[in-house]
Amino acid sequence: MYYGFDVGGTKIEFGAFNEKLERVATERVPTPSNDYDKLIDTIVSIITAADIKFGCEGSVGLGIPGIEDARDGTVLTSNIPSAKGKTLRKDLEAKLGRSVSLDNDANCFALSEAWDDEHKDAPSVLGLILGTGFGGGMIFNGKVFAGLNHVGGELGHMRLPLDAWLYMGEQAPLFDCGCGQKGCMDNYLSGRGFEQIYAHYYGEKLKAIEIIERNAAGDKKAQQHVDRFMEVLAMCLANLFTGIDPHVVVLGGGLSNFELIYDELPKRLPKYLLSVSQAPKIVKAKHGDAGGVRGAAFLNIKQ
Repeated sequence: MYYGFDVGGTKIEFGAFNEKLERVATERVPTPSNDYDKLIDTIVSIITAADIKFGCEGSVGLGIPGIEDARDGTVLTSNIPSAKGKTLRKDLEAKLGRSVSLDNDANCFALSEAWDDEHKDAPSVLGLILGTGFGGGMIFNGKVFAGLNHVGGELGHMRLPLDAWLYMGEQAPLFDCGCGQKGCMDNYLSGRGFEQIYAHYYGEKLKAIEIIERNAAGDKKAQQHVDRFMEVLAMCLANLFTGIDPHVVVLGGGLSNFELIYDELPKRLPKYLLSVSQAPKIVKAKHGDAGGVRGAAFLNIKQ
């Protein structure tokens, strides 16, 4: 059995998957975000109950909104204060007496989509989240590529490329980023970025869905904004595709539901790619909010 946990700031979601990768159990409990011992005990108790239910010791994978430091195993996360700076994976292993896999929740999202029947034979799958932030995960031959420092896939903290910056004109906004830098793609390609770019140019704060509705209704400002955003998105993704050259790209997060993206990107991308390149297949994520749990469980799939 494969056990997966999506550990968020407010809730922990658990899923158990059989050898056919079918989900056979689900549980959701509040996250003890300020009590580390209780956090450990909560996860361990769910695993123990599942072991009893299924008559085996399932493999365990966790997805978290953060990164495990490759040097000492401590966790960097702002959403789960109790786990910040703690060796979450090692402490769970000590309690359970078995190995535990842990990865960033965006990597788990990408892995979940890569193991979908439609994509599992693709040599490389790039998962991109256009949500509150922008980031993703890189899956090569069915495995997460985490990199030397476990920051593989933190694409949102690459800077906006020069052509995108120039395209935005003399009044281009230079947004501060939570990572301490300026001009990170996270603040331009995310749903939050979509909204703050609009506010920057038009002096009005609107939700993404409101801008999208105004665009559909023929509002000139919204249409100008959407056109600008689509071009900047194409420029940025073309840079990523040139470096990574993925076979399949899966989009998740709230802004991925903006259907116009799937019409516009194939038309806009080619002019920013190398002449020998073609745009990869770009599709919407299938598994939505369940992707984190699925991907966490699949961290332990052996090929």
